[in-house]
Amino acid sequence: MKKLLLPLVACVIALFSFISCNDIEKQAGVKLQEAKAAFEQGKFDVAKQLIDSIKVLYPKAFDTRKASLALQREVELAEQRQLVDSIDSELAEKRQAIEDIKDHFVLEKDEQYQRIGNYFDKSQTVEKNIHRSFLRFQVSEEGKLSMTSTYCGASSIHHTAVKVTAPDGSSAETPNSKDSYETTDLGIYIEKADFKFGEDGGVIDFITAHQADNLKVQFIGDRNFSTNMTAADRKAAANVSELANLLKKISELNKAKEEAQLKIRYIEKRIADKAAEEKAELE
Repeated sequence: MKKLLLPLVACVIALFSFISCNDIEKQAGVKLQEAKAAFEQGKFDVAKQLIDSIKVLYPKAFDTRKASLALQREVELAEQRQLVDSIDSELAEKRQAIEDIKDHFVLEKDEQYQRIGNYFDKSQTVEKNIHRSFLRFQVSEEGKLSMTSTYCGASSIHHTAVKVTAPDGSSAETPNSKDSYETTDLGIYIEKADFKFGEDGGVIDFITAHQADNLKVQFIGDRNFSTNMTAADRKAAANVSELANLLKKISELNKAKEEAQLKIRYIEKRIADKAAEEKAELE
């Protein structure tokens, strides 16, 4: 009797185990179908959450989990392709914005020696500002904004910083320049100091914010020299800052697009490798 009972119990256990596994796969399959529906509706975050829930709730639903991984790759691929499309749309918008204002600028670039040129407002070209004390603004083709203080006078003052003051008494002042130099031309002392955006004590942003005000510029050195900032120079600061923001954004978007395209190539390779692996198993 015992010999007959033991095989019977084993069969019953196996049957229940089979039914239980089928039930788990069925429940997991419902989640997978929900994930597929979310994916087809473009709800990628929802689809990924549902796929993750299958791993957590049904760890033994091996067939469904395998199918969910394949779906996850498709979701990730579609997500990155959508991101590239979105970036392309924003890039087109930013490039059009530059096209709309490009007539305000000139690009100074020596093709023989420079890989990256610099944009200046047309009012601040060298030939229009000989022997004048003023602040000049520029932005590289990569979107790096900077300012150069130029002092011209009958004697040197060895300036390394500048301070800009508004009529209400508010002001901004640069730290000492890390890059300054001096020379002479026909008896005129010429001094220049460069300041990168972010290392300019907020002077560029201050000028842009007070574009409509009559600003005073003080060149700070062994002796100080003060002059009023022209409306054209204030406008140049605002123009170049606007261009810098656009160029910087384009640079960031291009980098984001490259990263997305790398991910797309990686996911496509994973999908192709998996397809080749499954084909080999069937042969």
